[in-house]
Amino acid sequence: MIEIGLKNTSELTVTDAVTAIKMGSGDMPVLATPAMMALMENAAMLAVANELPEGCTTVGGHIESSHLKPSKIGDKVSATAEVTKVDGKKIEFKVSAYSGDALLGEGTHLRFVVDRERFMSKL
Repeated sequence: MIEIGLKNTSELTVTDAVTAIKMGSGDMPVLATPAMMALMENAAMLAVANELPEGCTTVGGHIESSHLKPSKIGDKVSATAEVTKVDGKKIEFKVSAYSGDALLGEGTHLRFVVDRERFMSKL
């Protein structure tokens, strides 16, 4: 059962592959905003993964976040997602990303519980 307060933290080390240059979101060798937000989504997905019915997963529906500070190659970044609301198949999260004690970004994320087979059959 998915409950308010469930949380997870995902981590990455900034490499060339997740820079703004490589991802096409900017032209400097710093952590790309899309990579930071993907890490936030990963934390949210994993926060509830063990509580889902057999054959189900979650998919992202909306994410909104600030990106306040750059992170250079080699920096370790962590993103935490915490369930703040559950409404049927709709799950809302508070998300944040840090490099050490420095807040990189924060916002909200919405995910939906879906049946894997049914979801994929719509493609």
